[in-house]
Amino acid sequence: MVSDKILTDNARNITLGAIREMFDKASKMDSVISMGIGEPNQDTNLAICKACCDALMSGKTHYAPNAGIKELRIGLSKNGFIAKDFFDPETEIMVTNGGMGAFALIMQCVLNNGDEVLIQDPQYLNFKQTVALCGGVAVPVPTTCESGFCMQVEDISKRYKKGKTKMLILNSPNNPTGEVIPKDKLEEIAKVAQELDLLVISDEVYGALIYDGAEKLSISTIKGMKERTVVVGSFSKAYAMTGWRIGYLAGPVWLVSRMVKYQEFFNSCINTPAQWGATFALEHPEFVEEIRASFSERRKIILNGFENIRGIKTNHPKGAFYLFPDVSAFGMNSKQFCNKLLDEAKVVCVPGSAFGECGEGFMRVSYTAEKDKLEQAIERINKFCAKLYG
Repeated sequence: MVSDKILTDNARNITLGAIREMFDKASKMDSVISMGIGEPNQDTNLAICKACCDALMSGKTHYAPNAGIKELRIGLSKNGFIAKDFFDPETEIMVTNGGMGAFALIMQCVLNNGDEVLIQDPQYLNFKQTVALCGGVAVPVPTTCESGFCMQVEDISKRYKKGKTKMLILNSPNNPTGEVIPKDKLEEIAKVAQELDLLVISDEVYGALIYDGAEKLSISTIKGMKERTVVVGSFSKAYAMTGWRIGYLAGPVWLVSRMVKYQEFFNSCINTPAQWGATFALEHPEFVEEIRASFSERRKIILNGFENIRGIKTNHPKGAFYLFPDVSAFGMNSKQFCNKLLDEAKVVCVPGSAFGECGEGFMRVSYTAEKDKLEQAIERINKFCAKLYG
């Protein structure tokens, strides 16, 4: 009789983690305010939806090329990356099933069993799991709040193993910390990547969401890096299109050409009408600016609020839509703190330990809710912390 005995080791060992636990718990409670989800609360602009509907009604419902429709790839080369007109839409850009689809393709094409990938700690949860599912080993590189949660080159070098370490994943602006890697640090990382002959995966999904004059940067534009960097982007965050599952990547021809072939056997192609909607979206940068401006206002509310909460120290990140405040002063670990916060104040935040060992003592705060909800949440957290202090 067929049973779970036929499952692979990966299928047996896969877990959803602390974020899912928090949301499952919150779903059974009333009057909860979520500051946990990493998703814009805005709906997709109706004009983008109409462009997709127009594509449907005009018969654009058939298979698309494995690499994505040409019009979208051309649009991406002009408006989809920090570096404009930097990548060849014919040979260096492809459309993927969301940003995670891009990461899966990269790992499948580059990793053999046991190959190692350097990732920042704390890091986006899916990086580690995707590496593992593709036979690799994720090696955390520790960071600190004092360093802006930026990897230091000496820590990268210490964890490099000749013949084993194949790539380094960067994520800036960062999830979960919201931090943006400054230019001088990016140049240092580029130098060590070249010295160690590493492929760099640059996750720039939040690249359009920066504030306070932070500079838009991509490691791919640094001398000597284009040929060893894969840039990953997505329409999910900046265009509020999370459910559309339209991602993309750009990289060296020797790698992109093989990923296009891989896509044939995993997805065949990406949703055709959605690609036409995304093509239209790229023609309207004002859609992105509306969302960025909205988050900028919410960021001010959340930063001002957390500055006045006794016992909490917060970073001042300039990107994405997250804070990563230090809650270690309350004498409990981050998971205990977030569970107690949910139980007593009915506010969802994600324990920092969910993102790696270096996230312990912190929590991820997402400011994607409406402004009035953010103000209510801050008031609840303030009262909760004051009560803890007695």
